[in-house]
Parts: sequence; structure tokens; C-alpha cells
Amino acid sequence: MYGIILAGGSGSRLWPLSRELYPKQLLNIISDKSLLQSTFERLAFCMPEANILSITNTKHASNVKMQIQDLTKNPLVLSEPVAKNTAPAIALATKYIMQQTEEEDPVILVVPSDHLIQDNEKFSSTVQKGEKLAQEGYIVTFGIKPDYPETGYGYINILKPLEIGYKVKEFVEKPDLKTAEKYLEAGTYFWNSGIFMFKASVLMEEIKKYAPEIDKISNNVDFSKTKDIPFIEFDKMPSISIDYAIMEKSDKIALLTLESDWNDLGSWKSIYDVSNKDENNNVFVGHVIDKDSKNSFVYASSKLVTTIGLEDTVIVETEDAILACKKDKTQDVKHIYETLKKQNDDTHLVHKTVYRPWGFYTVIAQGKGFQSKILHVNPGQKLSIQSHNHRSEHWVVLNGTAKVVLEGKELILSPGHSVDIPVKAIHSLQNPYQEDVEVIEVQKGDILLEDDIIRYEDMYGRV
Repeated sequence: MYGIILAGGSGSRLWPLSRELYPKQLLNIISDKSLLQSTFERLAFCMPEANILSITNTKHASNVKMQIQDLTKNPLVLSEPVAKNTAPAIALATKYIMQQTEEEDPVILVVPSDHLIQDNEKFSSTVQKGEKLAQEGYIVTFGIKPDYPETGYGYINILKPLEIGYKVKEFVEKPDLKTAEKYLEAGTYFWNSGIFMFKASVLMEEIKKYAPEIDKISNNVDFSKTKDIPFIEFDKMPSISIDYAIMEKSDKIALLTLESDWNDLGSWKSIYDVSNKDENNNVFVGHVIDKDSKNSFVYASSKLVTTIGLEDTVIVETEDAILACKKDKTQDVKHIYETLKKQNDDTHLVHKTVYRPWGFYTVIAQGKGFQSKILHVNPGQKLSIQSHNHRSEHWVVLNGTAKVVLEGKELILSPGHSVDIPVKAIHSLQNPYQEDVEVIEVQKGDILLEDDIIRYEDMYGRV
């Protein structure tokens, strides 16, 4: 069996903790591992680690690769040059597996990267049953038996029982409350988990039949010659989900009830629901001091948050933003996210602290023509050899010993020492030692964007 992890989502409903460049699948929300890492470990219950492929947007690729490297030596990560929804991603990931494996017609399991499933043994047991259906030529979807009328999920209506599972009658969109109550009463509707399984040949046949444009463009990509998804081809793809493209049209869809626990962690209320509560049904994370609150969720990431007499309220604090809302309104957080995006407010895009394969940086001040950061470089890591067309930089070492490569010359800087990086100078900050390195970076220029990086060499494959 092979696995595809879909790791390109934005997680807009978990703003302000989730950002476009560091979405919820990369966050450690429930445990000491991210949702992506937990998903990888879950699939490793069902198949060899070497058979697990993650596909993500190019802007997340280095973080995805870095997180999976903590779990396995040679992570397999494909990067989408642009976001085109799930159907093109699954089609090309499936083609990649078909061209890279010696298996004649592999069975492939597709899972989102941002769901919470804690019973890996029951999950694996359901997958094994699904494999039998997939071998019979079905595209298998894994449904969740609803226990309340949820309006935030799509539903799947079953038609008739098979020897294993059910034949699917229809997929339906997220309903209003009245319709969701009818679905719950009918007893034939399941929540759509977004988890699928199929033989590679079956999926590609259905794509050829129902999404010929995706099929045609996929045939122009040859993964035996390249490990990259070419922008020119992928940009031609329609932006469409696998549900719209295939699942709602095919007559080969079967449903299995997912036997394990499941939560898509799609809102702060869902995070509250799966968290341990105190005697007043509150969930407090971080430095929180409370008096007389009930049924509330407070998340403090960087500051002391104090609360008095809250009821059914959600508060989430980050370095640069605070969310406060009623607990039953957390699905609407995505509207705040979209408003910030329309206003070109970077608060939707990135945190003040940004993680990179070499460590992280934190923005500490910015204004017209300048920006200052603290760079934290982990032992044995180094930034790419690079230059900037629009900014100069000044580095001051705070802690550790930094190796600086500047126009072909090497400098070893201890705490208190500094160096100027002129515009267009080729340079790199490196830490070949055993201690962490911290550097203050002051940027000056008319354009201060992360896009203003020209890479010449990079140990993380970003050239």
C-alpha cells in the first residue's frame, strides 16, 4: 500500500494561530507533534514509511520536509507550484507513485494532513478492510457516523450495503441546521472525512472519464525524468476538488465507516471539544489567570492573559493578534482571515516568528525602509548562499559562534561582533558548531520582502 498526505491547506478557521505560510497542519496544537507528523505516524501503521508521499504547496515544502525528517531519513515531498485544490494534486501524486514503484497497480490511501485521530490501531484496521474494497475496483471513502447535526461538514448518503461497507448514493454540500437535523434523523448520512482509497488504475480511469483536462495535462508530466511538478503544466490545471471532479460523478464509490475516533479540528470550538477541561469546563493553554469563567477556551502563546466571568467564549492570543468570539461563532473566523487577506494585512500570512529548515527568525521591529529580526540558527545548520537586490543587512552576533561567508571570504564572529552585508553581495550565515547561534539582523532598503532572495546554493534543496 502507498499513502498520499495532502498537506497544502491554509487552516483559515484557526487564525490567528494558523497562518497562510504556517498553517494548522504544521502546528503542535494537541500534542508535542504537529498534525502533519501525527498523520505520517498514523500511515506508518498501515504501510512502509518509504511508501508515504506528502504533496504540498511550494511555500510550505521546506517546513513539511523538515517536520517529516524528524520521523524518517528520506522524506518524499512533492511541491505544487501553485494551489489548484485536491483533484490535480491527487492525480499527479498518484502518477508519481505509479512511475516510481515496481508494483503493477498499487493501492493508494489519501489522507488530509490536519485531522486528529488518536486510535491508530482502529484506523489501521479500517484501512485494511478498505483495501479489500479497493482491490475490487471501488474508490473507497471513509465516512464518520454523525452524532449531532453538524453544519460545517459535507455529507455522504449511502444507497445499499455491500459485503463490506456500502454503495454510495450521493455527496451533499454542507447543510443548514434544519437539513443537518434531517440527515441525522434519516440515519443513512455520514460526515465526509476526506479520506479515500483506490487502485491507481481505477482513479486514473475515472479522471480520464470525468476530468479529461486533468488527465490530458497529467500525461505531459514524466516523473521518470524529473522529481518536480513543472509550473507550466500545473498552472494549466483546473482548480477543483476531488469531490467535484470525481467522487460526485463516479458510480464506483463505496463507503466504509471509520472505526477510529476522528475530528477535523476545523475550528476553535473543535479544539475545545477534544481538550481536557477543568471543573468549570474551561480549557486554558499558556499563561492564563482566570476568575469565575465557565465553558470557555483561552489560548495564550506569548503574553499573560487574564479573564473574569467569561461564559462560552473563545480567546486566542498570539504575538501580533488577538481573537475573541462566542464559542458557537468560531466557524466565522475564516471571514476575518479573508478580510485581512483582501486588505493585504500580513497578519493573515505569517507570524512574527517564522520557522525555517535552519531554525527560525522573529521580527522585532519594522518601519519605513527598515526591519529588524532575531535569527536563531540551529547547530549544524546554515542559511542558503544568497544575495538581495533591494536591501542591505547588518548582523550582530548575540549568542554562539557564527560563521559568515561574504563574497567568498569566511568570517568567524563571536558575541558582540558584527558584519555589514551590502546590496547584491553574495553571503551566508552558518552554524557549524554545537551551540545555537542568535544574530540580530537589521535590514535597510525600499523593498523588504522575503521574495527578495536569490539562492545560489542550499542544503535544503530550495535553489
